[in-house]
Amino acid sequence: MSEYMYLFRRGEIPEAQRSPEQMQAHLQKWRDWIQALSQQGTFIAGQPLQNEGQVVAGRAKVITDGPFAEGKEMVGGYLIVRASDLPEAVEKSKGCPIFEYGGSVEVRAIQPFNL
Repeated sequence: MSEYMYLFRRGEIPEAQRSPEQMQAHLQKWRDWIQALSQQGTFIAGQPLQNEGQVVAGRAKVITDGPFAEGKEMVGGYLIVRASDLPEAVEKSKGCPIFEYGGSVEVRAIQPFNL
């Protein structure tokens, strides 16, 4: 089994436009999906990310407030999962609730880091 990272990119409907009931129902779908991955022995770790942050870039290590990607491009969180190969990891990602709001999941193999 290999490890894969799911990077979640925001959808089309801003959270401010959802009712509290819609937000709670959506969060429950996330809990249910992650719990199902966990029960399958697939889930390793994951967290949502806050919107605020800073970017350090270039040789001069210039610090700017950010990220300032277009809203739907912003990474909103990640999960790390186990799968036998990339097609299986992609298939498992299809249960993610982010698709309800037009979001996307980028699936990437984690390359072992040998020290």
